[in-house]
Order: sequence, then C-alpha cells, then structure tokens
Amino acid sequence: MIRNKVEHVVGTVVDCQNGISMELFLHVSLVPAVLIVGVLSFLQKRAQRLAIDHKLPFLGRRFGIVVPLDTIGSLSNRWSYGFAFGAVSSSVLLLFSESFIPFTVPDWARAIVYLVGALEVGMVYFPFFACLSTPFRGAGAVLGILYSLSWIIVTVWDTFTCPDGKILGKYQKLIVQWPCILSLIFLLGRYLYMLVKAVRIHLQGEQEDPDELIGQHQVQHVKRLLRKTPPDSKPVSWFWSKIYESDPYFKFPNRIIGTAIISLIGLYTMTLADYSLSNVAFDKVESWKDTLKQLVTYCNQTEALGPMIPELEEFIYVARKSWLATTIFASLNSVAYCFHVLACYRKHLKRLWKGQKGFLPEKFHNPRSAASVASIARYSGWQIAFTLWGYLIVHFVHFLFALGFVYVLVLPIQHGKGLSMLKSVGLIVLTISLVIALVILQIVLVQIFFLQEKMSPTDKNKPLALNNRKAFHCFNYFFFFYNVVMGISNCILRLLCSIVVGTWLVSRIDRSIMQRGYENMDAGYSTWIGMIFADHYHNNPVMVCFCQLLVSNSLEKHNVSAYSTFNNMPSEFPVNSRARRRWMLFYTLSRNPHLILLRKHHLSSSSSSSPHPDTEVQARVMAYKTQSHLAESKSPPEIIVTPAPDC
Repeated sequence: MIRNKVEHVVGTVVDCQNGISMELFLHVSLVPAVLIVGVLSFLQKRAQRLAIDHKLPFLGRRFGIVVPLDTIGSLSNRWSYGFAFGAVSSSVLLLFSESFIPFTVPDWARAIVYLVGALEVGMVYFPFFACLSTPFRGAGAVLGILYSLSWIIVTVWDTFTCPDGKILGKYQKLIVQWPCILSLIFLLGRYLYMLVKAVRIHLQGEQEDPDELIGQHQVQHVKRLLRKTPPDSKPVSWFWSKIYESDPYFKFPNRIIGTAIISLIGLYTMTLADYSLSNVAFDKVESWKDTLKQLVTYCNQTEALGPMIPELEEFIYVARKSWLATTIFASLNSVAYCFHVLACYRKHLKRLWKGQKGFLPEKFHNPRSAASVASIARYSGWQIAFTLWGYLIVHFVHFLFALGFVYVLVLPIQHGKGLSMLKSVGLIVLTISLVIALVILQIVLVQIFFLQEKMSPTDKNKPLALNNRKAFHCFNYFFFFYNVVMGISNCILRLLCSIVVGTWLVSRIDRSIMQRGYENMDAGYSTWIGMIFADHYHNNPVMVCFCQLLVSNSLEKHNVSAYSTFNNMPSEFPVNSRARRRWMLFYTLSRNPHLILLRKHHLSSSSSSSPHPDTEVQARVMAYKTQSHLAESKSPPEIIVTPAPDC
C-alpha cells in the first residue's frame, strides 16, 4: 500500500490527457543516452592496445571506458554531481515498485525486475554524470546542454499542463517535482559554464587547470600538522562551537554529498506520501465506523455494543491527530540524522588519520580489502534505503509514544479523572524511584563501609580494596534475595530499552544496533566501517601529499603546483653543502652505530696507538642498543649509503 501511494505522489499514475507519460519518456530516453555515451566513448582513447586494434587499426584505440564519476578520490564538481543525484531522485523512488516495466512478470522474477529497472535508470541518467566527468569539456558540455534541456522541457511541460493529482490535490506534481526541476536547471547552468570555459581555453584566453593528486584543503591540513604552534583561533558563534564544528580543511567527496541530497529529497517525497496515505487510511476507517454504527442500529445491539462507538470515535480522532503531529517530528529527526551522519563521517575519518581506532570494535581494526572496496559501492544505496525505511519505523515509534502520552495524561484530565491519573502516575514513579534509590544505596554503603581509605588525599576515588570483609559478606548475602526480584524488572526494562533504542537508531548506519561482539551481524555498520577505511587509505592527506611530492619530483614540473606552497626554502640543496653531508653522516651513524668503529680516522688512530676508550665504549654501547632493538623488531639492520667523504 505504501508503494502504491509513493507511485501516486511521485506521479507515475497519470489521468490527465494533456500530460506526458514520464514512464514512456524514461524508456525513450535510453536511445539518446546510449548515443551520448557512445560519442564520449569514441572520443576517449584506451591506454593499452587490444587485439581488435590490430584487426581494425583505423579505430586508433577509440571507444574507451566512460567513467560517470570518481567515487573515491575526486573532489572537483562536488555540488554539480550532487545536483545530478538530485535529478535522479525522482526515479530512484520508482525502483521500489515494478510500475516502470510495461509488462507483467511472475512473482519469482521480481529480483530480476529490480535489477533491470536499476540498470535502466542508471543508463538513462548516465549522461548527466558522464558529461561532467569527461576530459573533453566542449563535447561534454554540448551534449549535456541538449540532454538536460530535453529533460527540463518535458518535465516542466508535464508538471504545469497536468499539475493536479489524486492524493495531494491541486499542484501535486509541482509540490513533488520542484527539487528535480531545480536540479536539472542547475545542471544546465553548469554545462553552459563548461562550454564557455572550453571556448575560452580553445581561444587561449585561459589556461586549463593542471591535474594534481592533492587539493588545496589537503595542503592546508598538512601544513597545519607541521606548525609548531596552532594559529590564533578567531572567535566563533555559539552554533559553530556547540552544534557543528567547522573545519575548512576537510571536504566531503561527491559520493557523500550525492547520498545526502538524494536522502533529503527522498525524505521530502516520503513525508508527502506518508501524509497522503494517512489521510486516506483514516478517512476509510471513519467510513467503516459509520457503517458499524448503522449495523449496530440495524441489529438492535445498541445496549451491548453502543458504549464501544464513542470510544472507537475517540481512538480514531486521537490516532489521526497523533499520527499527523508525529509526522513533523519524525521528518525532523530523519533530517537531523542525515546531517549527523555527515558529521560522523568527518569525525571518524579524522580519527583514522590520527591512527586512532579505539572507537571501533576490535574485530574491525583490519577489515578485508575486498570488503572495504565493495562497501564503497554499497554505501550510497544502503544509506538511502536505511534513511527512508528508518523514517517510517521512527515515525511509528513516535506515534506509539504520542498515543501513550495522550491516554495516560491528556484524556484523563479532559474526562475529569486527573486525580486518579496522578495517583497512578505517582505510584509508578514512586516504585521506580524506590528501585533506583535501593541501587544507589548499595553503592553508597559499599563506598562508606566496605572500601579502604584513599592512599593519597589527591585521589578522586577510593582504591578497589575491600574493608570489613565479614560485614561485606553478610551484606552480599542478604541483598542477594532482593537483587533476584529486582533483576526481573531490570531484565524487562533492558529489553524495552534495547527495542526502543534499536528502532530509533535503525537509520543510523554509522552506529551498530547489535550487542558488543555481534557487530559483524549488522550489515549496515560493516558497510560503514569498510567505506571509511577505503576512504582513509585512498584520501589520507599526508599520504596523498607524499605521493604528490614524488610525482612532482619525478616529472620535474616547471609550473607551480598546489604542493609548491610547502616550499618555504629552496627545494634543492647545494651539491657541496657541508651541512647536508654532515647531516647525512649523522643519520647514517645513528642508524648504524657499528660503523663508527670502521671510520677512517678511527682506524688510523687504532693502528698507531690503542683506541680511545671512551669512543670505543660509546660505539659498542650504541651498537649493542641498536642490535637489541633490531632483534626485538625482527627486522634487518638498515644500511644507508651516503656520500660522506669524512667516513
């Protein structure tokens, strides 16, 4: 039923004769999408020759692989890719149904239908991403303008010529489709900008930006690590200090931004579908209520079933208002989760950059490489699905709490039973307070009578050492029977808390809802761990900075790169620099102290006279320490050959 309402809200069921069937347009768009991908593939040359190149040499290694977007290391055009995901969002929700397939299929083939639908939607929207990522900016911009313009024209025409719907009434399509239209318009503007820039580069009015492994934000992050003293921090507002701590040297990859945008648009559409579904459901229940009243009157059962009618009417009214009220809170809760996942992604990555793995379960400290790379592909889809289904589950939990609040507090006061309600609530609160007080009493008694005194006045707590052992054994014996009774209530409370917290956090893929030791059974959490490890190994700023240094030195680039901002002094030392030679000599001897005894001046002095005792003893001590350290680490000694003529 939810699936059908999503289809109605999104607009897959169209009764307006003036509108355009978006399902048919989705199928027809496969032809231009394949042509665009074919053109971009023809322009792309393959790095290696294949057997077909020898048979068809006129191809010239054409028809290379077209990459829609780099989901690991690319940080350029992040918001453009994000709006491209926003344009996809309306069709992503259709994947929850089989309505886009023009023919019926048996039940056993539903998995194949979902696969075919996903491949079709992916191919239709492939040009939006490929035109952004292609190195042929001019061709990609022209093709992107034509393709996005066709989608804008068809979508706007369908929205404004047939705006009404069965569920939301007037302007239903405009309410639902405006995020998609806005994303398409942004993409059109981006393609126009790419075309203008490509023309200016072709006319030599601008220089194309060089491709580098490292970005400015990563450069600044590494420079911040190398500073001896942190820079003077500017005063920030309460929001940026308490709610969200800004970090200008961290950028979210396009995969994370696209996932967040689709999740937010999906929540918006899901909220509309939820609202429409609840109205239809409660209207139908009210019609059943009227039918039940007529049936009771017709069967002369007014005395037996008559008192149930007002209670049923009251329950329907309370349930309707509670469901609609909790829709707002569930939506805000899910939106907050979307932004909180972004904050957790940044926090977890920065901890991994520091080498901190204590926040992860021990079994996840070294995930398998294949699982981590596969998590990159799974994360976005799973995060979107977890967010949408988590909204429905959290909404139901909020609804149950709202019903309990109304029936426990609000309705008794309205019916003049406030005093009895207060007595019942007071009895429950008193019972819970006594249980908590007795638990605290046990801790206080142990603190006062059964622990030894502090070893130092500056200690915060007493040592974990027993005192008055005989009295403690009696205390433990008598409280044993009470703790058995109290354990029953705590067991039930533990189960209820686990259910509530688990359902409340079901959309939080960054946190496991399983017990400690069973985190590997949580597939969503395992995907999150594998994804952040893959990003950590591929996007660590220090490692990327080092790779950029190697690439810059090996290619001997003459242009100024982002890495050049590190150079506060000449990159090349003079060839005959005495300081450089002495430093390399010191480093070699410190890593290989047994070479001290083999130095030239030491050998000449030892041949003429006995060696100096202090030098020999110091060398042997250093050699012994080094050999002991190497023996413990089980690694061979490091021999460094340096141009040190003093040796």
